[in-house]
Amino acid sequence: MKVISLFCGCGGMDLGLVKAGHKIVWANDNDQDSIDTYTKYFSKKFNYNKKHIICDSIRNIDTKDIPDADIVVGGFPCQGFSIANLYRVNQRDSEKNNNSLYKELLRIVSSKKPKYFLGENVKGILSLGGYANDIDKKNKEGRVVKQILKDMRSIGYNVKWKLLNASSYGVPQNRQRVIFFGIRKDLGDVDLFTYPLPTHSVKDDLYLEKTPVIWDAIGDLEKIKVNSNNIYNHVCTQHKVKINGYIGNRKTLKDKISPTIVGRGGGTGGPVIMPHPNNKRRLTVRETARIQCFPDDMEFMGSKSSAYRQIGNAVPWKLAYSLGVSINNIKKIKG
Repeated sequence: MKVISLFCGCGGMDLGLVKAGHKIVWANDNDQDSIDTYTKYFSKKFNYNKKHIICDSIRNIDTKDIPDADIVVGGFPCQGFSIANLYRVNQRDSEKNNNSLYKELLRIVSSKKPKYFLGENVKGILSLGGYANDIDKKNKEGRVVKQILKDMRSIGYNVKWKLLNASSYGVPQNRQRVIFFGIRKDLGDVDLFTYPLPTHSVKDDLYLEKTPVIWDAIGDLEKIKVNSNNIYNHVCTQHKVKINGYIGNRKTLKDKISPTIVGRGGGTGGPVIMPHPNNKRRLTVRETARIQCFPDDMEFMGSKSSAYRQIGNAVPWKLAYSLGVSINNIKKIKG
C-alpha cells in the first residue's frame, strides 16, 4: 500500500513498513539531521525520490502538495506526553505545542481520506489529564486520550488503540507504545484490523522465540574499536558513567533486555545515553542503534547528540514490520 509518513524522523517506522511490502510515497519531518539520515538511507537503499522527503514543519505543508495514499502514519511528537513530563509544572512551551501536533496528523488524514491511519505515542499518554471516572480508569483512557480518540472519530474513522511492547516483536528493549489505528467508516469496522500477536517472549514459551537481550544485539561490536571508522557511528560520548539509580544512570546487564532508549532527558534537553553493560562507559551511537534494531548500513547524520536523539525518538522497525503485516491482512480479509 502507498504510505504518507508524518513525523518520520530517521525512518524506523517507515523501514518496517517497507520491509512488510508497503511503499512510502511522501515523508516529512522538521528536523534536518533526521531528514538527512532518512534521505541518505532510503534514496540509496530503496531508490526513493528525494523530492518526496520534505524537511519542514507539517504546519507549513499544504495538503495539495501531498500525494494520495492508502494509509497515513505518524508517530506524533511525544515529548509533552511522556511520563517524565506528566508531572512537570514548568513544561516547555515547545512541548505544549507538540501536544497538539496530532491535530496536524488529523488535518492530513481528513484531507487525503486514506483507507487507514496509524498513530503512535508513549504509554504516558494514556493517563495524561487524569481519569474522568472509574470506567475510564479501568479502560486506561485518561482525559487527553479520550479527546484524541473523539477527534480521530470525528473525521470519519472508526478507531481503536492498544499498548504494545517492542520486546514482544524481537526488539531487545522494554519499549511500550500506544498504537492508534483508524479505518475509514465506509470500509467497515475497525476490528477488521487485528493487532499483531507477539513473535517473541521474554519468558520461555513453546510457541514464541525468546526475546534477544542486550548482548545479543551488541556483543559482536566488542571486536571493533570504539571511535574507529570500520562501522558507521561507533562513536562514544565523553559523558561519564555515574551509577546512582536515576534514568540513564542505572546498571545495564548483558543478559537482560535494555531499558527504554529515549530521545532526551527532562531537565537539560540533552540525550539520555545508557551505560554499556561494563558500566565503565556509555553506549556508542551504533550500539544504541543496534538496540533499536537499526541496520549497520544506516548512517546517522549530524552530531553525536543528534544521532542519539534520532535513535531514541524512533519506532523499532521490527514492531513497525509486524504492524505492516497486520495491515496487509486487512486487504486479504476484504479481498
